[in-house]
Amino acid sequence: MTERAVIHSIIGNIELEGDGSAITGLAFTSRPIEAPPSGSVLEEAARQLDEYFKHQRKEFTVPLVFHGTSFQERVWKELLSIPYGEVISYGQLARRCGDPKAARAIGGAVGKNPIGVIIPCHRIIAGDGTLGGYTGGTDFKKLLLTLEGITWKQT
Repeated sequence: MTERAVIHSIIGNIELEGDGSAITGLAFTSRPIEAPPSGSVLEEAARQLDEYFKHQRKEFTVPLVFHGTSFQERVWKELLSIPYGEVISYGQLARRCGDPKAARAIGGAVGKNPIGVIIPCHRIIAGDGTLGGYTGGTDFKKLLLTLEGITWKQT
């Protein structure tokens, strides 16, 4: 059974999706606020996100379930290992995933991340130190990086 909620954050409304025991999706939305059910995994995710945005949390512990190709899942798991306040390049992520020549494919997998913010795809920047892209838009990426105290090379 799919559950959904929309929470407010400092970067706008966020839609959370879950399967009853884990978070399965997170996306920026213009939909109105819809509180998560009390005691649900969505409520726990909302609490953890609120703490993150208030600088009170650096790691998420809410359970996650994601489905993609084996390559995408490997990339998303590797994204989870990038610590708060740090960035790496697409090329570095490709090397960490065992395929140093796959930076473009890595970018594609990063762009399909189903649980943005919690799976920190915003911590990936271009090899020259510039911002690079972000599925939610570069304005959201800038806000998330700034929140974590990360600077990047301006273009």
